[in-house]
Amino acid sequence: METAQVAIVRGEDELFARTAHLFAAATEVACAANDLNTWAATRPQPHSAAEVARHHRAGVRVRKVYRPGVLLNPSMAQYLESLRKAGADIRITQDEVNETIILDRRVAILAGDLSAGQRSYSVISQPEVVQGVASLFEAAWRNSTALAVYDAEHTELRTLAPRVLELLAAGGKDETAARKLGLGVRTYRRRVAELMAALGADTRFQAGVRARELGLV
Repeated sequence: METAQVAIVRGEDELFARTAHLFAAATEVACAANDLNTWAATRPQPHSAAEVARHHRAGVRVRKVYRPGVLLNPSMAQYLESLRKAGADIRITQDEVNETIILDRRVAILAGDLSAGQRSYSVISQPEVVQGVASLFEAAWRNSTALAVYDAEHTELRTLAPRVLELLAAGGKDETAARKLGLGVRTYRRRVAELMAALGADTRFQAGVRARELGLV
């Protein structure tokens, strides 16, 4: 579907073909996502710190908001730190986010649902709609925490997360799991609750599903 100011595209290849020139010309990029997978193919992703620095051109303001689950995967956490060092402003939010990219406050890209393994995207240039999307992003930005601050506050959770996920998958009793980690039962249960919150899960089962989606197990 397409109008003069709204286009619906199917899949990352079509999205990249339609928007590559917009990214190349942008001087301000804002991004909100639950993880690093939704927008992975929007632009070719760099891997080394040097590539990251080249990827974000001088003079381009880059702001990105992610859910905490991205920090539980060491490779994702390392990538975000590379982005930060290259000049991007990275924040973490506990709130749900609308997966969005905003370019120069003129174009908004909204991620849709997966269907038959392919995600749809809305590319919007209607000023009133873009302004509304930008306002939602700014609200999420204000309520988020700087990457370095959040990371420092949750170092223990990141360290324990792989082992906690293994123990949850094993399905044993909390008392047994706590003993294996050298924690009290109440402390273990608190760490499980924190892990569920970081993964955006309401149940332990959902936490396992989300962990698999993020490649944590």
